[in-house]
This record gives sequence, C-alpha cells and structure tokens, in this order.
Amino acid sequence: MKLLKKVQKLKSGDKTPIKTWSRASEISPEMVGRVFAVHNGKNFIEFVATEEMVGHRLGEFSPTTKFVRHGGRMQRDIESSAGATTPASAPARK
Repeated sequence: MKLLKKVQKLKSGDKTPIKTWSRASEISPEMVGRVFAVHNGKNFIEFVATEEMVGHRLGEFSPTTKFVRHGGRMQRDIESSAGATTPASAPARK
C-alpha cells in the first residue's frame, strides 16, 4: 500500500526512480511506465515497469546473486582448447 501511494504521488511524466526495499510487492497496472529502484541486498537495481510485468513481483527483476563460472583452471583450459579448434583455424581435410 505504501508503494502504491508513492506511485500515485508522482506526476505522470516524472522519470525519477522510486526506491523500495519491498521485493514482494506486485506490479499493478498503475505502475506501468514508472522507474523502480529495487534493493537486492547490496545496492539498488533500476528498471522500468512494462505491461508484460504486471502481476509479477518487484524482486524478480532485481537478482540477488551473481553467477560465478564453475571449474577454475580446468574449465578455462577446456574452453581455450575448444576455441582453438574452430572451423576457421582447423586444417582443411583432403
């Protein structure tokens, strides 16, 4: 309810982000076209609410974890060897 009051208070053409920690709030049709800054635990992630987002939660558009590639040195060796045998650099067959 508090977030909806913030949305209604802003003018229609105003593009200032609405800061919120409420990741569980659902996007309603009144929020379409507004800029939101949703807290992910460390910083605020900004996005513009569109019509396709209506019914979804704000937290869905502010990821809390960052994917770290698995494998370390072994994975890099596999990727570099796979990149070396691309068709452009592979020898021609007879």
